[in-house]
Amino acid sequence: MSWAGLDDGDARGATEWPPATALFEANNLWRRCQKSLNRGWSDFGYSQSVTSRFRYLDALTIGFVVVLLVSNLVGPKICQLGPLLVSGAQLLFPVTYICGDVFTEVYGYAASRRAIWMGFFGMGLLAVMGQIAVALPPAPGWHNQQAFATVFGLVPRFAIASLVAYWAGEFTNSYTLAKLKLLTGGRFLWTRTIGSTISGQLVDTCVVILIAFWGVETAPQMLIMIASSYGFKVAYETLATPLTYMIVGQLKRAEGVDTFDRGTNFNPFAL
Repeated sequence: MSWAGLDDGDARGATEWPPATALFEANNLWRRCQKSLNRGWSDFGYSQSVTSRFRYLDALTIGFVVVLLVSNLVGPKICQLGPLLVSGAQLLFPVTYICGDVFTEVYGYAASRRAIWMGFFGMGLLAVMGQIAVALPPAPGWHNQQAFATVFGLVPRFAIASLVAYWAGEFTNSYTLAKLKLLTGGRFLWTRTIGSTISGQLVDTCVVILIAFWGVETAPQMLIMIASSYGFKVAYETLATPLTYMIVGQLKRAEGVDTFDRGTNFNPFAL
């Protein structure tokens, strides 16, 4: 049969396609899928519309990892600020704790956990590749081996200390903030940002100093190092509290979300 020249009035013998019953069934199937999908999102504590509005989470996570890696690269530089001697990392690394506060406060512990692990693997890759690149023999015409080794050739003990301290400190910070948010009912943000910093930075500072200098420095000297570094970091983030307030407020309005970690699995390995 030729369909040439047929219009709607000519195809009187043709069967209607698609049949009305097929359209009805397809519509019902679509609605059932939508309901199932929405129930799936609610299992995680979010609605589908909320998760689709996480416009800035990936960009913030990338920025967090970049700041973390840069702070490790500038760490070998010792700076003098008045009477204080601080490493280049101390000027930038506390920003990662501010990022951790923002992740947990706005998006929840799960988002912070994801960012922490991404940063951990990024730091690990930087340390491993730095060691490999330093160990490779330089070309005859390349005379910057010593300078390159100074930046990238971390002593394995210091690399391990940095990784372990970062991991333990960041998870302590995020866990503390999430629990304080439930305790305060979402009020008094400053108590969460400062309280989580006090606990997280204490763990981070003690771990990195003890692993890196145990058996090398005396106990009194390590206590002085811990106290000076810890005090600087806590003061840094306390002064940054107004900035944290501003960022958190703008993100909550932009994303349309304010997550409370009720029923959250706080296991750091539950990826």
